[in-house]
Amino acid sequence: MPFAIKWLVTLLAFAALAAVPSSRADTGAGAVERVGSTRWSSDTLYRGAPAPRAPTHGLALTFAFFTDGGWTREQLHEAAASAAGVLAQCGVVVSAVEVAELRAPRRLQYFATPRARELVKAAPLPRPAVYFVADTLQQPAFEAEAIGRANSGTRPELADTVWITRGARHLPLVLAHELAHVLMDSGEHVAEPGNLMRQDTAPENTRLDPAQCARMRTVGEAHGLLTPLAGAKAGGTADERR
Repeated sequence: MPFAIKWLVTLLAFAALAAVPSSRADTGAGAVERVGSTRWSSDTLYRGAPAPRAPTHGLALTFAFFTDGGWTREQLHEAAASAAGVLAQCGVVVSAVEVAELRAPRRLQYFATPRARELVKAAPLPRPAVYFVADTLQQPAFEAEAIGRANSGTRPELADTVWITRGARHLPLVLAHELAHVLMDSGEHVAEPGNLMRQDTAPENTRLDPAQCARMRTVGEAHGLLTPLAGAKAGGTADERR
């Protein structure tokens, strides 16, 4: 074969290879697919947990997990039910949880701001939304991260979301803790023993004080994350007024 023809054939072969996407490469937004959906009502969530005695606000949540991400619906349901019991002390009732099962490239299953932007653009979900991911690539690395309005200035696409890694300990309390950050739109931690908003989550840290509950309801409603319930009385819950 003459050299010129051989060179042309080689060039065309390389061009054809370059045009074929690698199986390891992300193929873009279209690579994210919602493959399943489940809805949990308040009846199932409060079956084994205390419901608010005099609820003032409703909270509709969205959960997202990945088909091959290592999370199960059972884990998520248990966490949601327990977290709902914690938020009940503030008069907040979890009215429903919509669970979205996603199929996505592995790299989008690790939390990092650019990847999270890509994921929420490819599969937009109602807020507040909780994403259960494999791990985090952020530095410093946290087991979970809450993004409210106040800390989303450079990443507004991620406002009102929570990202929880598989390494998170005390999952129900982590979920309640991070949701409280979002609903209060505050990254503040407290030193008070037994308070949910201590920096480190632990089984004994479950309480929210009246000021925290009031902020949660006021800010959560103002941001459209909490819905005031018809007939609810102002002035806090019975637990807070004691």
